[in-house]
Order: sequence, then structure tokens, then C-alpha cells
Amino acid sequence: MHASASEAAHTGDTLRATLAHLLDGLPPRQAAQAVERLIANYRGRIPTDAPVLRDRSDVAAYAAYRMPATYEAVCAALAAFADAVPDWAPGSHVDVGGGTGAATWAVAATWGGERPVTVLDWAEPALALGREIAAANPALTSVEWRRARIGAQLAVDAADLVTVSYVLNELTEADRGSLVAAVAAAAQAVVIIEPGTPDGYARVIEARDRLVAAGFHIAAPCPHSAACPIVPGSDWCHFAARVSRSSLHRQVKGGSLSYEDEKFSYVAATRFPVAPAPSRVVRKPQIRKGQVLLELCTAEEGLRRENVTKRHGPLYRAARDADWGDAWPPSEPRD
Repeated sequence: MHASASEAAHTGDTLRATLAHLLDGLPPRQAAQAVERLIANYRGRIPTDAPVLRDRSDVAAYAAYRMPATYEAVCAALAAFADAVPDWAPGSHVDVGGGTGAATWAVAATWGGERPVTVLDWAEPALALGREIAAANPALTSVEWRRARIGAQLAVDAADLVTVSYVLNELTEADRGSLVAAVAAAAQAVVIIEPGTPDGYARVIEARDRLVAAGFHIAAPCPHSAACPIVPGSDWCHFAARVSRSSLHRQVKGGSLSYEDEKFSYVAATRFPVAPAPSRVVRKPQIRKGQVLLELCTAEEGLRRENVTKRHGPLYRAARDADWGDAWPPSEPRD
């Protein structure tokens, strides 16, 4: 069963309130330095055998700074996936490279109820803090937090849903291929999220191709399981999730905005039949006087622009409310 909007909002509020206490007693300068090193790793390439999170201060900084953004990005990807499988909910969940558990919170916010959950990560401090944070969420109190090296030798237990968020960028090309193969063999549904950069998109497309070759159906964001219509090197498919900025965000990045947009790329795929969106809004809609310009990825025509004007009536009003990443057209245009 899909969680209600109020249940999902409550989950997000609980996570933010829990994270707010993590940096108590940690000197601001130490937290900021840990965050800056984590950002460098997040944007770059690091060896497969070097865990990003090394100690408690690293993990606290990571959780306070990155966990809200990861959570919102995974929530956005799962929402699009859930729309494509309206009568399905995962009976079990494995989160590969889950760190402090952002994806487990996102799954709980998307589908109500409890389910067996296993978080796999090689950083014991991250698992320990993830367990501590999860105690605030009744749906996550029985999660198994298991230390495992994320790479070619990883064993993934069979599960309805396997999530892999912000992990592939930490692996070598060979280990990425092995991991996706292991996930595909274990899961009925797979959701992979990476940073919304050209390199992140390339890793998602690589994983997408492997999943399709393994017999999976693409559920989101693509309206089809055929090749991506983007010419390699010309552009990249990514989306954005709005994230409230914490005091640590403002300390590290400066600025006065109370929010920022987390850019991410993702793919959701299943072994069972799905009903993907007829098309997907792949750029922020351009609202002009009397018209809305939508950049769409479609099942039959690839990438195209649609101009929705006032003469389209309810569809025009729906277009004005459409957001980057939404399915199009809406299943029920507003009157």
C-alpha cells in the first residue's frame, strides 16, 4: 500500500528532526572540513577499496549534510516508480551501499507498513549511526544493518526491491558491472540513483542497459525500454528535488536561501510488467503568457517539445502545474 501524503510528510519531518541533533558537540570547523572532503569524493572518483566514511565525525557530517538530499532524491525517484506500479508494494527491501539509511527512509515514506529490510555497507560507523537514526522510525526498527564490501564479490539476498543510491560513483567500472549483475539476479525491482551530472547519467545509462539485457522492463523515468534518445555527449537526463538547507549547508556553502535543488539521475526497472508514463517532462517547464513549453521524452517520438496553450483548457491548467520530472499528460487533467 502506498503511504499517504501526510504519512510521507511525517516521515520526512521525523528524519529532519532526528538529523538536527547529530552535530551536537562536534566543532563546526571539524564538521565543515569533513563535509568538504566528502564533497570532493562525491564529485570525483575514489578507489573501490576506500570507504568514504571513516569515523563518527565523518558519518555525523555526512548524515547532517548529505542524507536529506539523498532522501529527497530517492523519494522523487520512488514516487515516479510507484506511479508506474500502482498496485504493487515491496514485501522486502535491500539497500546496497545504504550508509546511514536514507533510501530505507524513502521507501518507508513511499509505501506504508513494515517489511524486512537489509542495509549493506562497508563503513561500520555509517551502519551504527544509521541504526541509531532509524530508531526514530517505527517502520525501521527491525532493519538488519550488515557490513559488506560493496564490489564484485558482494552477495545480495533475494528481495522484492533493491535500491542502489549514490554508490556506483564509488566503484571501478568492473565492480559497477558486477554489482548491477548481482542486483539484477536478486531483485524483482531495482532503483538506481546517481548524481545528476553527465558522469552520473552515464553510469545510470550503463546500468539501465545491463538491466534491460537481463530482462527487466523500465518503469521510470523513461516511457520505454528502448535506447535513450539522447545523443551521447550532447546532453544528459537528470531531475531535481527540493531540499531544505540546514545550518551546516549554509555554513559550508554560504548564501541565504533556505533550500537548494538536488540534481539526480535515476532508473527504475522491474521483472514484472509495468505501465510507464506516456511521456516524461525532462526539463523545467517554460511558462509564458498564454502558453507552457514542455520538453518531453516520449515512447514513440523520442525527445520533442510540446506547446500547451490556453485553448487546451484543462490540459493548459495541468501544464502550468507540471513540474520537471512529472509524467505527461497527467492521468486526470483538472477541470
